[in-house]
Amino acid sequence: MATNLEKNNPAFTLIELLVVIVIIGLLAGIGIASFQGSLQRGRDSVRMSTIKEVKDAVERYWVDNGNYPGTTTSYGEDNSGAGMCGGWDSSWQDKDGDGIAWVDPLVEDGYLESIPQDVSFDSGKTAGCGNYDYFRYTAGSYGCDATRGDYFVVGIRDLEASSRPANGSPGWTCPGNGPTPARDWQTEFDWVTGKFQR
Repeated sequence: MATNLEKNNPAFTLIELLVVIVIIGLLAGIGIASFQGSLQRGRDSVRMSTIKEVKDAVERYWVDNGNYPGTTTSYGEDNSGAGMCGGWDSSWQDKDGDGIAWVDPLVEDGYLESIPQDVSFDSGKTAGCGNYDYFRYTAGSYGCDATRGDYFVVGIRDLEASSRPANGSPGWTCPGNGPTPARDWQTEFDWVTGKFQR
C-alpha cells in the first residue's frame, strides 16, 4: 500500500523545482536589464533636452549681444590649466565659485534660470571635462570660413545608451588649411553641434 500512496503524491521533484527557479531567475535578469536600459535612455533624453536648451540660449544671447558668450577667461571660469578641460567651459567646474558651473553669462543675463550639471557623470570629478561642454572659437579657427565670423561648439561627451556619434547628432567640423589641421568634434563628443555668427 505504501507504494500506491507514493505514486499518487502530487509533489514537485527537486529537478522540477530547480527548473522553475532557473526560469524565474532568467526572467528577472531580463526584466532588470530592460529596466536599466530604460533608465539610461531616460537620462540620455534629459541630457539631449538640456544641451538643446543651452544651445538655444546661446543663440538668443547672440541675437541680443551680437556675439556668443566668450571664452572661459572672460568670465572667471578659466579651464585652461593642467588637469582642466583645455579651455572648454565644462559643466562640472565652477572655478570662480559663483555657483554657476559653466556658460555663466547665460544665467547672469537671464537666458537660463540655471545651468544643470549631469550628476551621473559630473559628480565627484576632480579633473578633465564635464559631460556638457561649450567653447567659442575665433573666426577662421581650424580652417572654418573666417567670413562667417566666430563660432561656438557645444556638446555632450558621453551618452549612456548610444555610441559615438549618437543618432541625430548634427556634428561639427572644420576643414583645416595649410598647417592648421582639420577638426571633427564628433570624434570628441557623442552629440555635438555648433553655429557661426553669420
